[in-house]
Amino acid sequence: MSKKLDGTQTLGNLMKAFAGESQARMRYTYYASRARKEGYNQIEEIFLETADNERAHAKRFYDAILDGISDQPMMVDVNADYPVAMGDTLFNLKAAAEGEKEEYEILYPNFAKIAQEEGFATIASIFSNIAKVEVEHEERYLNFADNIVQSRVFKRETKVKWKCRNCGYVHDDLGAPDLCPACAHPKEHFEIKAYNW
Repeated sequence: MSKKLDGTQTLGNLMKAFAGESQARMRYTYYASRARKEGYNQIEEIFLETADNERAHAKRFYDAILDGISDQPMMVDVNADYPVAMGDTLFNLKAAAEGEKEEYEILYPNFAKIAQEEGFATIASIFSNIAKVEVEHEERYLNFADNIVQSRVFKRETKVKWKCRNCGYVHDDLGAPDLCPACAHPKEHFEIKAYNW
């Protein structure tokens, strides 16, 4: 990067985004533990996967900071609001979705606009592209929340293939079995079999 970030709004926005993504990562790991305790192992994995996505976002923002500042250590003031929320898994999914929505609807478009105005087109693009990921995160969280509300986590209206996440056994029925016939793991280890090929 030829233009330096020192003294720009973009530097502060990158640091806010880095802090926000880092905090989201930790919240999602806490939410994952809660989901597992409630028997939602697939939702636990979704929270952990998303936490790892947020780690990658935080790294991208931090790398942009390091690329645009002098080689000397510096302090960057971060004056921003960050969410604090913890409840049952349904509550946590909704809270996570709200945070993702704020990022893609308000924060990152605003940060991208400022970066563009300050002459940082690449950083503007980073904000815009990460915002696209946050849209996907919100959608996934809302769909899982709806599954809980509709009692559809382990039961569907039509037959589907349920896969045991422990041993790979596939069960074709309206709902997941209480125990896996192959490995005896409980129902919370089942999810709808995905075909990703």
